[in-house]
Amino acid sequence: MNPITMLVVVVFAAIAGLAFVAQMPAAAIGSGILAVLTAFSLKMANNWERFVILRAGKLQSVKGPGLFIIIPVLDAVTAVIDERIQTTAFNAEQALTRDTVPVNVDAVIFWHVHDAQRAALNITDYRSAIDRVAQTSLREMIGSSHLSELLSERKAADEVLRAEIARKTAEWGISVNAVEIRDVAIPVALQDAMSRQAQAEREKEARVILGSAEAAIAQKFVDAANIYAGSPAALHLRAMNIIYETTKERGATILIPTSMVDSMSVALPAAINAATGGTPLPGKS
Repeated sequence: MNPITMLVVVVFAAIAGLAFVAQMPAAAIGSGILAVLTAFSLKMANNWERFVILRAGKLQSVKGPGLFIIIPVLDAVTAVIDERIQTTAFNAEQALTRDTVPVNVDAVIFWHVHDAQRAALNITDYRSAIDRVAQTSLREMIGSSHLSELLSERKAADEVLRAEIARKTAEWGISVNAVEIRDVAIPVALQDAMSRQAQAEREKEARVILGSAEAAIAQKFVDAANIYAGSPAALHLRAMNIIYETTKERGATILIPTSMVDSMSVALPAAINAATGGTPLPGKS
């Protein structure tokens, strides 16, 4: 009994008591009858509630929110429907994917009743029915999907599952707001295999990158060799620069063949002379 109905009943009962004390039997009986009728006929529905009322076994109306009156004995409240958003957790254990991998999937569905009449009259227990439909739809979705899709395309799987559950529950006056897959658990042995596969893929990519770098370096060496082949002076200058760079290390002993030194002392001036077309260098006669 809601507080307002209780208050009215108490008032009528108090009037009946006062009338009885005042030896007014008619008023006492009338107030008592009103108190009883009020207790059975005055109802109140909260803002989120809908009362489905049957009159003599047939649908009479859906009441709420606020205060309303029913006819005692003739009318009956067959269901009180909560239209707030509800959450239902469900799962599928050892369900096989399309590529025959057993997985355990946990999900949650957000839903609400948008038609109290159909929710009360078209199905016996819509709450348990939603749970059964959600589990069945989840297993169907897993069976039609590959494991990689479940792991990498979670949002798409959520939307497919939401649409399927909404289609099956629409006749019950229920709207599905969202479905979220919370966890996809795979066997430990498969986790190890997937880890090794991912590591192999990373090593493959690293080798491909290294090979591309080697090819680029080789091409640069080819270009440098072509340049040095057309300019002996540049080749000798590069050789001297390499020797200079190596001698900068303190405490290092560098062994250079005398033939290399002699070739530089003879070949370098000749290469420079050939490059300048026989023109003497500044400061030379």
